[in-house]
Amino acid sequence: MSSVSLVKKFMTVGGATMASRLLGFSREAMMAAVLGAGPVADAFYAAFRFPNLFRRLFAEGAFNAAFVPLFSREIEANGPDGARRFSEEVFGILFTLLIGLTILMELAMPILVRTIIAPGFSGDKVTLTTALAVIMFPYLMCMSLAAMMSGILNSLHKYFAAAIAPVFLNLILIGVLAYALHNGVERRIAGHLMAWGVLVAGVVQLGIVALAVRQAGIAIRLRWPRMTPAVWRLLALAFPAAITGGITQINLVIGQIIASSKPGAISVLQYADRVYQLPLGVVGIAVGVVLLPELARALKSGHMAEAANLQNRSVEFALFLTLPAAGALFVMSDAIVRVLYERGAFSTDTTHSVAAALAVFGLGLPAFVMIKAFTPGFFAREDTKTPMRFAAVSVAVNVALALTLFPIIHEAGIATAEAAAGWLNAMMLLVTLVRRGHWGRDDGLVRRVPRLIVATVIMAVALHFGVGAMASWLTPQSSLATQASALLLLIAAGMVIYFGTAFAIGGAEFGMIRRNIERGRKKPAE
Repeated sequence: MSSVSLVKKFMTVGGATMASRLLGFSREAMMAAVLGAGPVADAFYAAFRFPNLFRRLFAEGAFNAAFVPLFSREIEANGPDGARRFSEEVFGILFTLLIGLTILMELAMPILVRTIIAPGFSGDKVTLTTALAVIMFPYLMCMSLAAMMSGILNSLHKYFAAAIAPVFLNLILIGVLAYALHNGVERRIAGHLMAWGVLVAGVVQLGIVALAVRQAGIAIRLRWPRMTPAVWRLLALAFPAAITGGITQINLVIGQIIASSKPGAISVLQYADRVYQLPLGVVGIAVGVVLLPELARALKSGHMAEAANLQNRSVEFALFLTLPAAGALFVMSDAIVRVLYERGAFSTDTTHSVAAALAVFGLGLPAFVMIKAFTPGFFAREDTKTPMRFAAVSVAVNVALALTLFPIIHEAGIATAEAAAGWLNAMMLLVTLVRRGHWGRDDGLVRRVPRLIVATVIMAVALHFGVGAMASWLTPQSSLATQASALLLLIAAGMVIYFGTAFAIGGAEFGMIRRNIERGRKKPAE
């Protein structure tokens, strides 16, 4: 491969993800106006979280971790024909498993809702959640097959189609919500329409990536399922990778289960989650998606110096962008939530609850992003068990903290538990990479990270005083236009302060960007 820009690839995936997340904000703002934080919103989010969990576990987590390195190996060893044959073998097994899982889950859904999805729900809320989950669960099948095809595209260094496909989920749901708002649709009916919208979006996303794979020259036919040695190897790697890749979703589901005992708590956590998912998606997912196939290729080719450089530059890039986002979310959470959500059925009290959770999620943001950057260092070496063990430890910590803190500080306690578990997971991954000699010391990274932290603190302090100075603009009594203008001014000022300080004190330099652009391949002998 020529010296293609790592940053360009990050920006391709990150830009498409940003478009999806910005549309997601619009969707959530409309949902807040239509559903608020009431029983229908709780039921929808609880029902949607379940197929989403399985999607992260068995689709994105497993295939980004296990499928991509094996697919890359097949291309290196047997060319496009071998890679296509391997893809068809995997597709046949995956399709069969998904059909069986979908049927089983649909039949068991009433029991699952009462025991796992939302054990704190009762009465009509259980009935509604079950109905919505039954409609939405086949979404898992569509997205799992789409995730496999996305893995093919990523391995071929074609990132755009897979990254842009999620945009259509938000576009379709925005259309549904616009219809509900325009026609004054009753909340319960709106919830059902949203559930059908999710299913339709899954079909559309699958169609988009399937077409892109065909255009990339990989025509996948449905084969009779057969357990070949390559498929056995995939499954051996995929199970622990599924746990690791879906750790964030696992922790969110745990939080949901614990929070289901308090009315509106699930919705509060979901609204907060959507906000911090923007920087996490734009940076973290972009880094994780791009880094794994690039790292796998470098390691398979014996280019160890390039592999080390890829890892260090990815972390450098990720922290450069996520540290200021974390600081801003912590300081401005109340203003952000008010501008995005506080209208219609969304009350001021709900704003305070969501803001408290968001501030804590912000503190955990760098950890969540670093996990995305560290795990490819294991997955590219076909080690999926070590991250799984660390994920299990972080889940245990999350459960213990959530059970302890939720009765005391409610939704913020759930967020605190998830943030603490994220930091623990990130540190265990880093320490292990260093101990194994898989993470070479990089003087530039060591020198710049503390300075980026200093720049973040300076920006956060400035924003704190800025929020105070513009308090009259940010009150619920001010118009939405006034509040939004104040928020945008604060964000712009924060960006100027952070980036100006970071470059001034040596936390960042233009050469940092240039090195990513002008990265070349190293010799195997290194």
